[in-house]
Amino acid sequence: MRISNPGQINDGLWLLGTKESCVYLLEGSQSSALISAGMSYIIPDLLRQIDVFGISANKIEHIIILHSHFDHVGVVPFLKRKWPHMTIYASARGWQVLNNPKAVAIINDYTLKVCRRVRGSADDLSLVDWQWRYDVQGETLGQGSRIDLGNRHIEIHDTPGHSSCSISAYVPQLKALFPSDAAAIPYRDEYVIAAGSSFYCKKQDRGGPDD
Repeated sequence: MRISNPGQINDGLWLLGTKESCVYLLEGSQSSALISAGMSYIIPDLLRQIDVFGISANKIEHIIILHSHFDHVGVVPFLKRKWPHMTIYASARGWQVLNNPKAVAIINDYTLKVCRRVRGSADDLSLVDWQWRYDVQGETLGQGSRIDLGNRHIEIHDTPGHSSCSISAYVPQLKALFPSDAAAIPYRDEYVIAAGSSFYCKKQDRGGPDD
């Protein structure tokens, strides 16, 4: 079953945003995490949903960027500026991309183009400070990294293929995996494989012996 409407999926797990661009909120007993970061134009939807669903915004202390494509990093700059206490996470390669001036310019340009195409205008974005600049920094995740939320935790796995910076998040307490296009992209009644980089991951990068 594919869930596409925003709302609660499981105990402490929420789908937020829109059908075509979503984020997941995982609540723990001590803190909460946003997994993936959607497109920038969902910011008004996201804030409204947090309020309507009665989600504690003060507990959201983590945002995990699963890969650095523009449609998966959109809410990060605004939320980091709104809630400076939040920690932003990405892979080492992800941070390389997000610190590259050319990549940042492309992210901002594509965001405006897609917003105008999907929403008909960029008026929603004109109301918020959404653009990627150089004030957003954070911590690096890789194979074996772990983020504790209290009564549950998030395990990180390197999953290159869709992009060289792709990681996936797994929550063992819920048996929930968040691959962020690393497995396939849902499109209508199909799942489309979209590989832009090698699927190869060295054993030593996964904590194992060399080949």
